[in-house]
Amino acid sequence: MPERFELDVNGKVCAVEAEPDTPLLYILRNDLDLKGARYGCGTGQCGACTVLMDGKDIQSCDTPLWAVAGKSITTVEGIGTRAQPHPLQQAFLDEQAAQCGYCITGILMASKALLDRNPEPSDRDIDQALERHLCRCGSHNRIRRAIHRAAQAMGGKR
Repeated sequence: MPERFELDVNGKVCAVEAEPDTPLLYILRNDLDLKGARYGCGTGQCGACTVLMDGKDIQSCDTPLWAVAGKSITTVEGIGTRAQPHPLQQAFLDEQAAQCGYCITGILMASKALLDRNPEPSDRDIDQALERHLCRCGSHNRIRRAIHRAAQAMGGKR
């Protein structure tokens, strides 16, 4: 039976009615029209659906709605704008780190979580933070460079 949930998404409180076990990804995309998080595998394995919950990167495809009640959710739409991109988004553009772009929003969100907890990550830190993210385009070196560029641009500010 559907229940009413109030969600804090990108700093705005919104109310939705859904089954408690509905995946957060479905709510974001279908109810809130936030298309940045993408459906990839549906089992939390590929990372295309990554968002932040209270600053921690999670896979929204296998996170039930009941688990996010009272938490702050941030999607890629909440970290920057076209006119004023987040330094991480700008670095990904500058390094041309996205090829097809399907996985990149999940990678951006995992990278943001990494830089928020570690403003000067090593290559190993980056590789570990992104190990669950599948990208078949082969732009891993550019992604790593973009994260280092963003870390430098942010200078410890997030």
